[in-house]
Amino acid sequence: MFGKRSFIHETAQKPTAPFLAPAPQAGQSIILAPVVAQPAPVIPARPQASVRTEEYYALKSQVFAALIEVIDVAQLGLMDPVQARAEIGVIVNEIIAAKKIVMSITEQEELLRDICNDILGYGPLEPLLARDDIADIMVNGADTVYIEVGGKVQKTDIRFRDNIQLLNICQRIVSQVGRRVDESSPICDARLPDGSRVNVIAPPLAIDGPTLTIRKFKKDKLTLDQLVKFGSITPEGAQILEIIGRVRCNVIVSGGTGSGKTTLLNCLTGYIEPGERIVTCEDAAELQLQQPHVVRLETRPPNLEGEGQITMRDLVKNCLRMRPERIIVGEVRGSEAFDLLQAMNTGHDGSMGTLHANSPREALSRIESMITMGGFSLPSKTIREMIVSSVDVIVQAARLRDGSRRITHITEVLGLEGDVPITQDLFVYDIHGEDAQGNVIGRHHSTGIGRPRFWDRARYFGEEKRLAAALDAAGEAAETAAA
Repeated sequence: MFGKRSFIHETAQKPTAPFLAPAPQAGQSIILAPVVAQPAPVIPARPQASVRTEEYYALKSQVFAALIEVIDVAQLGLMDPVQARAEIGVIVNEIIAAKKIVMSITEQEELLRDICNDILGYGPLEPLLARDDIADIMVNGADTVYIEVGGKVQKTDIRFRDNIQLLNICQRIVSQVGRRVDESSPICDARLPDGSRVNVIAPPLAIDGPTLTIRKFKKDKLTLDQLVKFGSITPEGAQILEIIGRVRCNVIVSGGTGSGKTTLLNCLTGYIEPGERIVTCEDAAELQLQQPHVVRLETRPPNLEGEGQITMRDLVKNCLRMRPERIIVGEVRGSEAFDLLQAMNTGHDGSMGTLHANSPREALSRIESMITMGGFSLPSKTIREMIVSSVDVIVQAARLRDGSRRITHITEVLGLEGDVPITQDLFVYDIHGEDAQGNVIGRHHSTGIGRPRFWDRARYFGEEKRLAAALDAAGEAAETAAA
């Protein structure tokens, strides 16, 4: 069935009863007869937790090597996944019987599951990818795998057969989005089909073997209401963010690594009107917009000859020719900041992007630095005037020392006073200490601003009453908490 599975015992006569070939002699490959009547084994959807021993990995390698000899992986890839797993199950059972390996049914199912994952999926990563409570998967070579659960990093007992298997799985992941990772191109950004972010760095840059990092996305998209339940923001703050998204404010989501910038950007885009045309630009497509009129663009790395690269700036500049109503940039890292500001300033209100910074004021400095590094010979005051006239709101996210994530600032950009950008905070998160379990204790509070700068914009979209009610409620909540 796989194209490579030939059987010396087959004849032209009527098929005989199923049988197994005798155990192979030294140096002889395993050739098995087809088993027609034997039903395919049932593979449980979720693996049971078990401790893997060296004997288990040695046995798995032995069975896997025998399996590879009798199947054609290329033909296998053309089959339906369910049918392919069933076929692999039949052959693995035959190999176990031929080698006279003593295993329980549970152990055999576990071995079969691992082998199917190695051939058809992502190998030892499959059970981790199936868990929705894991935020990050960090593979530091074949023998070391860490995960982040609940903001805490912990080591697992999962390992790969060797660095070759790990590199093959990395190749399988990045090839799905038309990218490659090898010695000539050892660094690669990619994504899984569900949008999870993937970074691979291979030898010779990674000394101890290929390093794979996966930032997992939850299957159920988070909303602002869920962020309120998690304590990331207050209900009043969430309502103000909702209004900011609706009234087409230009928003920059700022924060450190792992602070939840992309998740927050997804939440804000949830309040864009369904009729608006949105164009997204990303290095690896991660955003999960639910609107019907979305065009998703993704950068492209150079080919083997070093040609054909499409940068983020190329995408943002092309967006302006695609009649977008909003432009969403997944992450602003370089000179594309200039083109994004140009877009915000030329009728594409409601555009959004994320960048790395530790505070709203630092975010403004980072934008200026990225434009300067892009080679634009503009005076500093001109760049700052462009920034303050383009960016309306900066939303700051932070990951605290206990692993929790909070929206720490909702800040307006007012303008320039001399050469200095002026900002005002609408919402701030203050840390008061920590409890006996090490959890950070803090409180969101309103700064008492009654009429933010985007008040007229809210009135234009008919949201001024809701905005006023949210600000009043936030002020009352702050007074009650202070009392």
